[in-house]
Amino acid sequence: MFEQIDINQLRMACFAGIFLVMALLEAGLPRRRLKNGRVKRWPTNWGLVLLDSLLVRLIFPIGGAGLALLAREHGWGLFGLLGWSGLLAGLFTFMALDLAVWFQHLVSHKVPLFWRIHRVHHADSEVDATTALRFHPIEILLSFVWKGLIIVALGGPVEAVVLFEIVLNASAVFSHANFRIPQGLDRVLRLAIVTPDMHRIHHSVLQRETDSNYGFYLSVWDRLFGTYVEAPEQGHEAMEIGLGPSLTPRAHSFAFSLSIPFLKSAPRRAAVEQERTSRPGQGAFDKIQG
Repeated sequence: MFEQIDINQLRMACFAGIFLVMALLEAGLPRRRLKNGRVKRWPTNWGLVLLDSLLVRLIFPIGGAGLALLAREHGWGLFGLLGWSGLLAGLFTFMALDLAVWFQHLVSHKVPLFWRIHRVHHADSEVDATTALRFHPIEILLSFVWKGLIIVALGGPVEAVVLFEIVLNASAVFSHANFRIPQGLDRVLRLAIVTPDMHRIHHSVLQRETDSNYGFYLSVWDRLFGTYVEAPEQGHEAMEIGLGPSLTPRAHSFAFSLSIPFLKSAPRRAAVEQERTSRPGQGAFDKIQG
């Protein structure tokens, strides 16, 4: 039913459409006044996603949909054993993949080695639609392997995998976008999905806020597992974004961003560092020195 080239074209068309809409909303209805705008940040963020896409296509040309097709052809996965198919299998596949992405995100904050890689994303000094593109190639490749394992283990419908990939890309851009949603509408949307205001809290310099709101699409996982935070302590307009002065100012550099996972440690910060504690006596950058 699907050819890989058609899937790639579909994903790209959906991504381009949602990004254009978000960029227009950011220009017309900004949520925050950005101190560091497009000229400083966008070249690096776009450079990272272009490199990521190239490496994924070269190393894993089969793609997620290709893995789902392979699993179906060989009868691999849980659904093959259970005899599940159609809407039930599709819904379960979508939910399982979204939970898997939530769990991967949680692990990327809790395991020091993975945090070293993931902090490339958090080093951005602002949050807008391009922040959704800002991931180190190592993280993107590991993410593909993780999702690929889930796809093969489930053996779910190809259509569900394609839909999930499109929704994941779109929701990542949406949840990072810097545009204003009416407060009442935001509250309603949060009952089901992650909104920009909800996810922005996750990019706070304060550790207790960074270690919250891990979801990319569905908001249920943060509520279910107790990692949901409703509002930032300093308010959305005043809150500080990023990892503070030790990393964030240099993160506008493409070369420096690629080097971040390989830095043995980062200079300790004063007031901000004291707030970023995951355990008593341990600062945010202490946990990445392993």
